[in-house]
Amino acid sequence: RAEGRGAWVTATREAVEEAVRRKAFARSLKTDVRVPDDLAGLTRLHLEQRFLGSLGLARKAGQLVTGHAKVREALARGEAIALLTATDAAADGRQKLLGLARSLGIADTLPHLELVASSQLGLALGLDNVIHAALTRGAAAQSALARAQRLARFITPKETI
Repeated sequence: RAEGRGAWVTATREAVEEAVRRKAFARSLKTDVRVPDDLAGLTRLHLEQRFLGSLGLARKAGQLVTGHAKVREALARGEAIALLTATDAAADGRQKLLGLARSLGIADTLPHLELVASSQLGLALGLDNVIHAALTRGAAAQSALARAQRLARFITPKETI
């Protein structure tokens, strides 16, 4: 209950699972603490919800485009700050957009994130299944990108990011 009391865990699935397994929260807080067995799963769900919510805000701010053709245009005009692809996207569509990014010389600097399925993207944006999307310049898009990267770090081991 004291100010400043807390337990810090690196925001990766492996670290959270290890902390639960080792009862690190109880040791850190010096009291009996009961955490859900699937704390890592709940954390991922929360991170996904925050990411998807931020995508909705970016769309309302006009800083998110969806659909293969609009994403191609945003890439070609140099407006895209991140490329989002649904995890269940077809390989050829993904490769076409990544090939365009390579030909424009931005493939190494443009974040490409595959974090959620098309149905989740569509539901969050109020559209039918969204396969491809691009975040464009703006504060809402930057916030969405930060949340996407936080989710990506949680899902993916650091060596592969």
